[in-house]
Amino acid sequence: MDWTRGQTIGHGSSAAVSVAKSRLSSENFAVKSVELSKSQLLQKEQKILSELSSPYIVTYKGYDVTIENNKAMFNLMMEYMPEGTLSDQIRKHGGRINEPLIGYYTKQILQGLQYVHSRGIVHCDIKGQNILVGKTGAKIADFGCARWVDPAERAEPIGGTPMYMAPEVARGEEQRCPADIWAFGCTIIEMATGTSPWTNVTNPASLLYRIAFSGQSPEIPKLLSLQAKDFLNRCFRRDPRERWTAKELLKHPFLEEYFNSNQDFITSSPTSILDQDIWNSVEESETLDYSIQTISSTDSSLQMLRKLGLYSVEVEPNWRWDDERWVTVRSIGE
Repeated sequence: MDWTRGQTIGHGSSAAVSVAKSRLSSENFAVKSVELSKSQLLQKEQKILSELSSPYIVTYKGYDVTIENNKAMFNLMMEYMPEGTLSDQIRKHGGRINEPLIGYYTKQILQGLQYVHSRGIVHCDIKGQNILVGKTGAKIADFGCARWVDPAERAEPIGGTPMYMAPEVARGEEQRCPADIWAFGCTIIEMATGTSPWTNVTNPASLLYRIAFSGQSPEIPKLLSLQAKDFLNRCFRRDPRERWTAKELLKHPFLEEYFNSNQDFITSSPTSILDQDIWNSVEESETLDYSIQTISSTDSSLQMLRKLGLYSVEVEPNWRWDDERWVTVRSIGE
């Protein structure tokens, strides 16, 4: 397939993301690319995404290998979501989203999680930057940290973003479907407050130690309704066996009034805007390696610091592009 690469709009957990256009149909799509020699993680993401088909998951469009600047590049092609990420939407709404719209997005994200979990897959990095928004609402994206849940397989190192990690993940014990629910709860706090789910955090080590061993959970925003607070309490059970599943949460009363996708929502900015940058403290990092090595509760402080420092964040995307920056790309073999 002949296609044209546009401007880089962000970075996923394993590669750069660009907007692209088909030369035959003029269709816009997103393409995630990395050098072929370094594409093991992206090929794994391609395999996972190619097996998923849901209106609540970003649509898979194929893959190819191209030669660009004398380098072989592996390219994963996906649906382009023009409204950007959920984090972008939070900023557009003045720093936080009103509760009806939170319920609307929550329902869609949960439906995506229920589908992914039913296929035996854990996303492992649910957060605002990995939820894309379009005309039909929210869709889960970036499966770069995802894994299949198979007890017969050897356990993989844990991965994801520390701020959204569940206690069992921070302790290096396991990373299964309940971990996605905890991260999802953190994402709801992100929508409601425009700030990170954990406050007064100075470094990654203290953050993960707090998550893993303090017995605490993220503070539930006081501005939410009683039903919304109860919903979040179900997400933040520290014992993963007691955490509600996506299927159970979809039946929670909080979501009943947000079922109709045609509902109009109040989208005006709040009277008081929280201007704290959501990606402050531990989220600021230049490395693009999401992997976090297994953490043992018996590790020394020095070992903990070394292990907990191995993480990164995605670069803020720029969803605009200029026509001059398009370049033609052809697949190998064409």
